[in-house]
Formats: sequence, C-alpha cells, structure tokens
Amino acid sequence: MEDGPQTVSGRSTRQFVPASSAASPEVWQWRGELKRALPALWLFAAARLTGVALVTAWSLHLGRHPRNVLGLEWDGGWYWHIARYGYGTIVVAKTGHGVIYNDLAFFPLFPGLIRGLNTVLPIGPVNTALVISWIAAAVAAWGVYAVGELLHGRRVGLALAALWALLPHAVVLTMAYTESLMTAFAAWALYAALTHRWLTAGTLAALAGLCRPNGFTVAAAVVTAAAVHLWQRRRDGRPTVPRAWAALLLAPVGWLGYVAWVGLRTHDLTGYFRVQRLWGSRFDFGRYTAHMFKHLIVGHDTLVVYLSAGIVLGCVLLFVLGVLDRQPLPLLVYSGILLVIALGDAHFFTSRPRLLLPAFPLLLPFALSLARAQRRTVVVLLIGLAGFSLFYGTYLLTISHEAL
Repeated sequence: MEDGPQTVSGRSTRQFVPASSAASPEVWQWRGELKRALPALWLFAAARLTGVALVTAWSLHLGRHPRNVLGLEWDGGWYWHIARYGYGTIVVAKTGHGVIYNDLAFFPLFPGLIRGLNTVLPIGPVNTALVISWIAAAVAAWGVYAVGELLHGRRVGLALAALWALLPHAVVLTMAYTESLMTAFAAWALYAALTHRWLTAGTLAALAGLCRPNGFTVAAAVVTAAAVHLWQRRRDGRPTVPRAWAALLLAPVGWLGYVAWVGLRTHDLTGYFRVQRLWGSRFDFGRYTAHMFKHLIVGHDTLVVYLSAGIVLGCVLLFVLGVLDRQPLPLLVYSGILLVIALGDAHFFTSRPRLLLPAFPLLLPFALSLARAQRRTVVVLLIGLAGFSLFYGTYLLTISHEAL
C-alpha cells in the first residue's frame, strides 16, 4: 500500500475518503478535487480561449487559416507529418551551415496520440492535434492548481493557475505543441510524488519522458522525491516502501526508452544526441546565452529577442526566490533542471521562454505574493497580465518571424 497521511512543507495533506463503502481507501476523490479547481479552470479557459479568438481574428485579417496557424506552424508541422507518415523525414536546411532536420528529434507520444485518436475520431490530424493539446492544457491547469493548493492553500492554487495561463508565451498551450501535454503529466506526477503516490508518480514521469527532450526533468524530480523518502525511512528505522523503489525504476523508462530506440535505429548509441546536434541544438554550458546577452547590451535586436532575455532573467530570479522560500526539493529539481537546459542550450534564443513554460513551480513566489495582495491589486495586475499575454501571443503567431 501507499503511505498514510503525509506532510508537505509542514502542511498536512488532505485525507482521501472513499466515494462509497465499496471503494478502496486509495481512490482519489476526483469529483471534489475538480469542484475545488473549477474557478481556476474557468479562469484558464477564459484566458486561453480569448487568445484563440484574437489569433483567429488577426489570422483571418492577414488572409491565413487560423487552424493552420495554431496547428501547423513550426514544430506543429513536424508532429503532423510524423502522425501521418511515421518517422523517416530528413531535410537539409536551406541556410546550410551543416544543419540537417531529422524528425527523430521529436519524441513519439504526441504524434502517436494524434494518429490513435484520429483513427477513432476521423476529424483530421491537425484538428486532432489541437483537441489533444487543448484537453492536455486544461488537465495541466488543474494539476498546477492542485500543486499550489496542496502546498499553500486554495488562494495560492488559484493564483498559480492564473499566472501560468497568462505567461507571455502561453499561446503555445493552444497550439499543436507538446508543452501542454508534458506539463499535464509533470504537474500530476509532482502532485503524486508530494503525496507519496509512488506508482502514479513513476508512471506519469515515464509518460512525460515520451513527450519532449526535456521531459526527463519529471523523472529526475520523482526519482529525487522517492530517494529522499526511502533514505528518511531508513534513517528513522522504518520499513522500506516497495512502490517508491518501483517509482525509481519506472520514472526514467519513457525518456531512456526513446533515446535507446533512436540509438538502435541510427546504429549509434548516441544517435539521438547526434540528431539534436545536426539540428543545431547542443549543450554549451551557457556560452551562446552569454553571447546573446552581450549582443543585446552592445547591439540591438528585435522586440521578441529582448523580451525572451527578460523572461529568462525573470525565471532565474524566481528560482532563487523559490530556493529561499524552501520549496519542496522535487519542485526545485524539476524547475532547476529545466532552467539549466534553457540557459545552456546553444539553439534558438527566442525559444527559451517556450522551453520554460512547463516550469510552473517558478511562479510559486509570485503566486504567494498575489494571494496575499488586496483584491483591487490582484484584479488590476491580472488584467494587465492578460492584456500583455493575449496581444503578445497573437503577435508571436501572426506577425513575428522569430523561431517559436
């Protein structure tokens, strides 16, 4: 069995009472959980659907099909192609410089879900991709709220979900991208780890690892949580927990499995990383990032590049505040590794804010301050954030030519 009542950051977690006398004590009271989360979900839906409406209106104004803008731009086109034709597409970049685009760089869960759902609900791969992304975004928002509520109460959970919905790059959550799917698995995996539901945490971490290259961060957080829990039990002389050991083994299976499969397919154990290098993506310990910041100081660039730099710096500050606030170690490991990847990757600089979208624990210090603020301050701040997020998201998709 899973462990009994637990504490997280000094707070007792809620007890999950069975829905009926025949139900197992381990059954989650999902109806009650969902009812508490409904205000956060309504806020999230209102923000993101308004964003979709703005993108639709401006796309039509420019003579572009809104569905194609949301479903086929940038990586969306690659996922559509994999879902329809499978892996095997290699394209040499027109710019040269040895850049070769290979679809093995894209992890398989999202295109697999597109193909599977489109088989039973034949609405077309693009529409299917958007349906999956939108549903995943809602599940992710619920998970973000649940983590905030678990740690600090309902007001913080509501603030955390609202802030995540209004991030500058939150428009990506309504595109045919994998950030919403990964965040859904990540949020609930972290929630399960914090409440010591180890098999659930390990399974969700494995699925997150099949979503994106940085999906292994979820496994790292779950492995850390399970290892610390096992060490504490051994220190206290209590019996071990087999399910925590199972989570240690299960969590990295998804990510490692796909990397190994690419290695077999390319006849090179490091095949996946070679594919990434040919795309121009490699870890250079922040040299490219430092070069870009120097360039922005002594030179000039586009609005998107400057805002990307500001968002990255803001995330670093929020992580420091999270450490000072003594966030639970799994959250720090998860968001910290995501931040290291974003800072250390020598790739498209303007993609950094998107790479950090799943790092919702970074917003906890902001959410705590928002939850303590007066209602008038909260309303004014959220309206300002909503205006910026909605119009900036529309600009990113319909006007800007920077890589997303």
